[in-house]
Amino acid sequence: MILRLVGSRLNVFGRKTGVNSETRKPFPLVEPPSDLEPNEHVFQVRFTKEIFRDYQEYLRRINLYRQRVWTCKVTGKTNFTYEEALVSEQRAAEKVQQFPKELMAPVLHIIQFSTLKLEDLVKSICTKLQEHLIEGLEVHGRKDNHPCKILKVLEDFEKVQYEVGWLDNDKKVTGSSVVHADDLIWKKLPFTRNVLKSFIRESTSRSFPWVVHDKLSKKHGISTEPPEELRDKLSIQDGRRQRKSKEASKIASTGKRKKLETENSEGLTMRKKARKEIEKPKEEPIRYPIDDLLVQPGADDPVFTDRPSPSRDFGVPMDCVGDLLMVWDFLSSFARLLNLWPFSLEDFENSICHKDNNLILIVESHSAVLRLLMKDRGGYFMVIQGKKRKPKISLMNWTDYLCDFLEMEDIPELSTHIGTIKRGHYGLLDPQAKLSIFRELVDQALATNVVREQLDKYIEQHQALAATKRGEALEEARKRREEKEFLKADSDNKGVLQGHTLENGGDNLNMSEKVDSNGTVGDFSIKEDQKANHGSEKSKSHHVNMTSRKDKKNLKLILQGMQEPSSMEGHRNVLQRKKDKENKAQGKKSREQRKEHLERQMEKHFIRSNPLGKDRNYNRYWFFQSDGRVFVESSDSKLWGYYYTKEELDALMGSLNCKGERERALKKQLEKYYDRICPALQKRSRDIAQKIALEEAVLRRSTRVRAPPRDSPALAFLRTLWSLELKKARVYDGFLIWNGFYFDLEPSYYK
Repeated sequence: MILRLVGSRLNVFGRKTGVNSETRKPFPLVEPPSDLEPNEHVFQVRFTKEIFRDYQEYLRRINLYRQRVWTCKVTGKTNFTYEEALVSEQRAAEKVQQFPKELMAPVLHIIQFSTLKLEDLVKSICTKLQEHLIEGLEVHGRKDNHPCKILKVLEDFEKVQYEVGWLDNDKKVTGSSVVHADDLIWKKLPFTRNVLKSFIRESTSRSFPWVVHDKLSKKHGISTEPPEELRDKLSIQDGRRQRKSKEASKIASTGKRKKLETENSEGLTMRKKARKEIEKPKEEPIRYPIDDLLVQPGADDPVFTDRPSPSRDFGVPMDCVGDLLMVWDFLSSFARLLNLWPFSLEDFENSICHKDNNLILIVESHSAVLRLLMKDRGGYFMVIQGKKRKPKISLMNWTDYLCDFLEMEDIPELSTHIGTIKRGHYGLLDPQAKLSIFRELVDQALATNVVREQLDKYIEQHQALAATKRGEALEEARKRREEKEFLKADSDNKGVLQGHTLENGGDNLNMSEKVDSNGTVGDFSIKEDQKANHGSEKSKSHHVNMTSRKDKKNLKLILQGMQEPSSMEGHRNVLQRKKDKENKAQGKKSREQRKEHLERQMEKHFIRSNPLGKDRNYNRYWFFQSDGRVFVESSDSKLWGYYYTKEELDALMGSLNCKGERERALKKQLEKYYDRICPALQKRSRDIAQKIALEEAVLRRSTRVRAPPRDSPALAFLRTLWSLELKKARVYDGFLIWNGFYFDLEPSYYK
């Protein structure tokens, strides 16, 4: 059974034993059981529809398909899984179908019985097609660059002429004329080199020499008789193949004969046992990791924690969260290019949900992207020039520029909001419409030359940093290798020295034996001198004793001198080792800091945001450094959530099963960025707690009655002094007489 997908055969070739990639034979699939019952539980491969009753056989087949040993027939690319090879063949087949029909016949004529390699054959075809134009091609006139179509090729002895038909805007022929080849321009081929390679592979049955399929040869009138110089090679190759097939059939027949003889010689019981052993499936140990959905609970599994449910309290509708994150990530990542001050995701979400028309965050974000489109001098710039608008976007006219952009895009879903925006009611649009407008602006901004140049610059810087990091890692490995070699050589030298010491050990022992514990030398001991010279004269014995004392003293000094340098050298070695150890630890710390610095610099050069990984159910996990949350996206991108505490992150990591491929990779990424995610989560928790505390402090009111303000002591003293002075004054005839002064008083004052 050959795999068929969407009505066309897709052959997948492998490099495993039993699958011949050179003969280009399709990989056979397992046929479904003939006695399959409707209610029977079976295991089915998703992309091949193969059915298995035994789980172990199903698992072995899945592991085979997941190995990167498969080759795409159309493109020739290798290192695919089975499913990736199927997708590659399907896409390549779609591209091959786009090959121009008018070029098929001449290209197949060039391919037939060609002995060139694939790359050389592609170059040869391209050069021949550019030198000799073919009927049906669309070219341009050299004089006025007018499009035309070649109707007929007129071959002459001197020059080749072409009868061309001039085309209008609807690709219809309006007139014809005869021109020379120099008067025509073919700007570029109507296909790419990769499409041509796929077309060659798809339309040939062998590669040396290239032989076109019989059906295509008959259809386009291509000769199937090989040239004389190739007939011998083809016959030799065919003879080898026939010889190999005969040898294989002989081996198979002899094997069957021997098998029958042995079976006849053996007993019936032995045959039954052998058949049972053959039919009995061998249980092979499962090699992890495997696909997460195939992982079964085992006895050796650790205790997994319950996976926490993510929070889903977003301000925008659930189907708009993806657009919200995409737009905010773009504005934050290219903030310097857009001349925008960074802002948080919560502020952006609140501004999208707000009903005000001229929020500063919304106005600045739209204006920055629109300025970028104008700076690119593309289609939007031409629209602005056509309407003679000023190049400066302000708070008063930003909606006019936005309406011009929507009119240029002419998207029915967004064009319905142009009237509302022109009337000054942008804030009344729903969040979904606002984010859709933002999404179109971001899509256009990503296609501008300014952003592409910035991305190319980031890529170059990222590659330079990666090369620096790789070079430093290689240098560090080289130093470690040299250090190991030095230590090995040092240990060998110490072994040689110890061998020399053992060889000369007798002399040292004789020397040490001469010296006793008191530092005396046997040959010069006083007692032996006195016994040897007992009958000698007193002066002679005295002279010998003095000589022995001097020699004894000199030997002590020599031994002390030998011991002192050794002890000093040992002390120096200890200090040197300690110093080397400190330098090594400091160097290791500096290298780790340098590595972290390079990683931070590489992350600053933004290229694109990638998810941390996927879990068992294909849910994607995202982390943005400037937000501090771990977002969860469902497999269909319709449901979103987030984790915002360290406890939730730990519980998530504890629930991942490393036996599965996806959860293993996800856990590895979470462990890698754990030291960055945790501080961001904790900082966000502290900010939320501080914000709640401030809101509670503002809402709290005191129930105590406020006492009137007390007078200052200075004023109280003056008031007391003034009352004492007033007691000395007297009132006479409406005047206050005090200390010789008269003060006019109102009657109400002294009554």
